[in-house]
Amino acid sequence: MKINHYCKTIATTFFTLLISLSISGCADMNLGQGKKTAESAVTKTRQTTAVYYDFDDVLCPKELQVIDDSTFVVSTPGYTSGIITLKGRVDKRSLVNFFTNNMAKDNWSMLSNIKSPGATIMIFQKASRWAVITIREKDFNTYVEVGVAPTLENDKNMSAQETDLFN
Repeated sequence: MKINHYCKTIATTFFTLLISLSISGCADMNLGQGKKTAESAVTKTRQTTAVYYDFDDVLCPKELQVIDDSTFVVSTPGYTSGIITLKGRVDKRSLVNFFTNNMAKDNWSMLSNIKSPGATIMIFQKASRWAVITIREKDFNTYVEVGVAPTLENDKNMSAQETDLFN
């Protein structure tokens, strides 16, 4: 009798353990809801790390905040130019890498990159405009100026008045 009771106890324990593992395995599969849960988890954790401010083709890191007193932007139908000044606690080298990569993605061509201990100046060009990005570290912050201006097509197209301005 003792052996029969002992076998029943082991069988019951084993069966209970087997059912528990099966149920927990099904719970991990979420029976068709796993994909939705995984997608919503990714959506909740994914945050925007960069933003377009006034220039719709110059991406800026979200860690930089616009300094309104030092920003001047002129918008006309179909065109925007000016200077946006930003400030934040971001490493200068990471900003140089950020702008190098993202300006290329927005179809800007880098013409020059001037580095000094005090500042880095990056010059980009598109068909009809230029962008100059200056990055400086000062007082535990990094300051970025993004200037966008139209290109002068060539000297032949300039009026006499415009020529006088540049001479």
